[in-house]
Order: sequence, then C-alpha cells, then structure tokens
Amino acid sequence: MTAPLLKVTGLSKGFPGVKALDSVDLKVQTGEIHALMGENGAGKSTLIKVLTGVFPRDAGETWLDGQIIAPKSPREAEALGISTVYQEVNLIPHLSVAENICLGRQPTWLGAIRWGAITKRARAALARLELSIDVNRQLSGYSIAIQQMVAIARALDISAKLLILDEPTSSLDKTEVEELFKKLRKLREDGLGIIFITHFLEQVYEISDLITVLRNGLRVGCFASKELPRIKLVSHMIGKAVQQVEALEQKRATTATIRSDSPILEARALGRKGSIQPLDLDIRPGEVVGLAGLLGSGRTETAKLLFGVDRPDQGTLLIKNRAVRFNSPRAAIRCRMALTPEDRKVAGIIPNLTVRENIVLALQASRGSWRRLSVVEQEKLADRFIQSLDIKTPTREQIVRNLSGGNQQKVLLARWLATEPKLFILDEPTRGIDVGAKAEIEKLIQSLRQDGLAVLFISSELEEIVRQSQRVVVLRDRQKIGELTEGEISEEAIMQSIATHNLERPAA
Repeated sequence: MTAPLLKVTGLSKGFPGVKALDSVDLKVQTGEIHALMGENGAGKSTLIKVLTGVFPRDAGETWLDGQIIAPKSPREAEALGISTVYQEVNLIPHLSVAENICLGRQPTWLGAIRWGAITKRARAALARLELSIDVNRQLSGYSIAIQQMVAIARALDISAKLLILDEPTSSLDKTEVEELFKKLRKLREDGLGIIFITHFLEQVYEISDLITVLRNGLRVGCFASKELPRIKLVSHMIGKAVQQVEALEQKRATTATIRSDSPILEARALGRKGSIQPLDLDIRPGEVVGLAGLLGSGRTETAKLLFGVDRPDQGTLLIKNRAVRFNSPRAAIRCRMALTPEDRKVAGIIPNLTVRENIVLALQASRGSWRRLSVVEQEKLADRFIQSLDIKTPTREQIVRNLSGGNQQKVLLARWLATEPKLFILDEPTRGIDVGAKAEIEKLIQSLRQDGLAVLFISSELEEIVRQSQRVVVLRDRQKIGELTEGEISEEAIMQSIATHNLERPAA
C-alpha cells in the first residue's frame, strides 16, 4: 500500500452539549472512491467541515500528500487541493458556465479580466469530465445534472487532489446518476481521491471502493465495498446487530385494530421526479401505517407529496374513493388531513408566538379571515389541549420557544388536533425529546387510532415503528420496496427488507 492521499487521525470536534466527532480516523488513497455513510447526527457533515476549514478541530491531525495540514477556511483548503461539491448546487445561475467555473480566481492583465483565458480554462476543466457544452451560455439554461457537472468542474479547476461530494445525486434521475458515475470513474482512473457521501445504498455499492461508517460521532469501521453485505452495512449504521431484535412485541398495542374496508387515502403510482419513485399506498381509519427506511429513503418526500407540499407529476391520489389533486397544503387540510413536519423548529412551531397562538393557528387558517376565532374561543381551545395533552407550560400565553422540545411537539400536535383531522401524518414526532415525553406521544398515537383516525407514522427509530404500526411500508433509495403486515413486523424483518431488496449490482 502506498502512503494515503488523505490521512486523518484522532479527529474530535464538540459543540455545547454535543460531541460531534470523537477520535475519528479516515484514510483515502489516490485513485479511490471512498464512501462516507451514517444516519442523521453521525458526524459526516462535521467531519467534512473540519477537513475544509469551516470548523476548527478540537483534537487530531490531518495529512494531505504526506504533509500535515490545518486549513482555517474553505479557500485555504482549496489552495491545499481539497475541493467540496455540496448537495445544493452552490453556483450563480445568471452568470455563464465559464464565469462560474473561474469565479473568484479570474485571470487578469493590468487589472482587466482576460475573458479568453477564462473561456479556455472552463473548457479545459469540463474536458476532464468529457463534457462539451457552450461555456458562454448562462448556467440557468442547463439542467440540474449539467449544473452539478459544472460545480465539479469548478472544483477541478484548482488542481484538486481530493474531491468531496456531499449528496451529489439527490436531485438527479437514474440516467443522470449513471452519467455522473461515468465521470467519477474517469476521475478515479486519473488518480483523484474522492470522498462520496450519500444515503443511497445501491449507489454506494455501485461506485465506491471502500466504505467508512460513522455513528454518533464515532468511527464504526472501514470496509471494502465488495466484502460488506448490505445487511451488515445497515446494522453498522443504525447500531443494532442483525440478530439483536429487542423483545418489543409485548410493548405493542394489544387492542384490536379499528379498520374499515374502505381506505381513507389511496395513492396509486404516485410519484415525483427527483423526489420519490411511483408508489402505491393506502391507509384505513383506525390504523397506524409505519413508513420505515434509512435517512434519504424518501420518507419525508412521501409525506410532502401526500399533503400537497410537493406536487406529483404522475399517479393518482384518492381521498375516500374520490380522486383529488392538492395544489397546496390548504387543499389537504380541507380534506381533513394534518401533518406535523420532521423539523418542528423550522417548519412547525412559530417560536415567537405564544402557546395559545400556536395552537389555534391551523384552525383559524382553515376558517379564513372572515370567521375569526374570538379571544375567548382561543383561550378555551388552548386550555383544553394544554390539559388533555398535559403540556407543561406556566400559562397559555407563554412564548412557545421557552418550552422543552417535548412540550413544543405537543403544542404542534394540539394545533392539528384542533382541526379534527381524519388522517394524521406524523413525521418524526418523537425526535429530540426526552423519554417521558416520547412515551406520552406514543400513547397519544394509539389513542388517536382507537378513536378511528388514520395515522401515517414516520420514524428513523425502528423500535418505534415496530411498537406503533399495524402495517409497515419500507422505502429505500426513494422507492417502495416492501410492505409488512402485523404478523410480519419486526426490526429484523425491516432491516432485511432494506438490505436484501434487489441484490444485483453493477461492478464498481
């Protein structure tokens, strides 16, 4: 083995109350595509930001080409030969391709920009990707896939030794991904070292030579892609041995499922390009349907599609046997649907409003500005849910940002319960809350089911899915790959479904 292009030893980084990285090691060789895998909070983004000088390290050392480095900014990292291409194309759409590739490092003569030299450099950078396009054309005139290639060309323009790709395929379709992978294999042959971050299992096995798995800020291990079974990779990522299935059956709800023969919601081949592949899904009153899958599998994308946040470009959605087309969440609310989003702080609570104001928000919106709830009605509504959900707040007029995470989540649930929904989509309702609040919310979900509500329950915690669901729909790489009924539901069955579906793969 030759000396590694990149060598990281004992890298640590902490934030107040959080150890984001704890003595992490990493090696990347020249001519190697090295995948970095891990669930949310594993430390992948922090590791990249330390390597590229966004964050200072607390401990550890980094060698690049045998030299110790400690970049203090992304520009300094680029000068050393480390370039990063992020998930969102970070370019300027109204500038030309050439201007984007050379932006911030335009060649000049006597203070004037040498436009001919810029054009020549841009073409040379694109030639490394075997891409021939009009570099003088405005970037926005090209597809997202081409823009992604331009971003990579910009990274290569500085004679990069190490290329870091953070979720580069998230907005690409299958054909575009295949084209990108052709370019990456060419760069690997040219001797470039590549760190490839993704949540798509199949893509990891298709393109990578080695896989490093992080979990909770720790390095789990480094594995040869060809020698690591998918079930083992899933096991390393979520922190459960394949055989380790907790005895949760006795914890699951023992009451009979209240189900009618007629689904309240049916999705038939519903999909959106670049978001979720066409899938079938139905939910009946009195039923909790779990949506399981690794991060990036398409869980939240499915919820957004069903609730009208995103519009499908194919398929049919039926509510109570009637075809509907939601142009906005407002239309979904009119059909008695509700959604608590994955990130309650960004897309859920209004932090500077009171508990009362947050609770009445959805109901008031559904009534319109001409049928305003009086202050007395608002107070009665808020008090009812504060009591029924046991929201810990000194007063209904408390600013909601001052509540604990669990109580903020209860306020969000109260907001939607006030609209008396028939279908409740819960996206990570227990994330970031303490054990007591989590137990209360899980109890509430079963209570809603017993009251005849239909619930779509999304969670990255498999034990929660197992404990709560009467059926489980399994997603991977933004497509539905399986469905488990009550007698089949277990953590092991979900893991096996994620890991073993469609085992054939192209050679890397």
